[in-house]
Amino acid sequence: MRFVRFFLALAFAVGSTFASGQSQPTGAPPQAASQMPEEMHHATAPAGPLQITYGDKSAQWTPTTLAPLPHTTISVYNEHLNANQTYTGVPLINLLAKLGVPTKPHGKDFELYIVAGGVDGYEVVYSLGEISPDVHDGTVLVADGVNGHDLGDNGLLQLVATGEKRPARWVRNLIEIRVLSAQ
Repeated sequence: MRFVRFFLALAFAVGSTFASGQSQPTGAPPQAASQMPEEMHHATAPAGPLQITYGDKSAQWTPTTLAPLPHTTISVYNEHLNANQTYTGVPLINLLAKLGVPTKPHGKDFELYIVAGGVDGYEVVYSLGEISPDVHDGTVLVADGVNGHDLGDNGLLQLVATGEKRPARWVRNLIEIRVLSAQ
């Protein structure tokens, strides 16, 4: 799957280069995703519902299905915007608990981790210990609003976390969360 995403991104980058009349020097390696133009990094496609899976259990979430759940508000500094932001949403642990993921992990529960992905193929990893307020002071939030508005260009849902120095593990246009085990 990663190869397909990389290949599509590479094909887009090469096509854009030829279409704009620019060419890459002969023998130059193709641009990596992190070196691609800013507009390509932020290209968005319509996001579908968030699909969360844990073993043979799954659930889908949209802003409409999240709306009746208890919401939490967090304030974080977004280094990309050089501004403080206030996000509202549902703590990820609350959504995982609905599928049977332990909220107070012990022993082998700490082998669990999540992979969260966006519509653009960006993926991040969090351990269960980082998501559980029983273990960690930070909050990992499935946000459906920012500063009193919808998320705008960041899609319908976004994964946001407190306690991090920069938003490297935030996922905009969030469409997938898989709970996996290291064993």
